[in-house]
Amino acid sequence: MKAKEIRQKTDEEIAKQIDDNRKEIFQLRLQAQTSELKNTARIGLLRKDIARLETEKTARKAAKAAAEAK
Repeated sequence: MKAKEIRQKTDEEIAKQIDDNRKEIFQLRLQAQTSELKNTARIGLLRKDIARLETEKTARKAAKAAAEAK
C-alpha cells in the first residue's frame, strides 16, 4: 500500500485496515508454525503497511491537535 493511497483514506478506513492487517498477520503466523505458509515475505509487507497506517494516523492526530491549539 502506497502512502498516497493511505492519505486518501478516512480515519475509520485506516483503523479498519490496521485491524484487518493485524488479523491477517496472526493467521499467517499460524500458517508459518504449521509449515503451510508459502509466501513468508507477506508478513513483512503487512508489518510495513501497518507502520505506514499508524504513521498517517499519528500525523493526523498531531495536525488536529495543532489546529485546536490555535
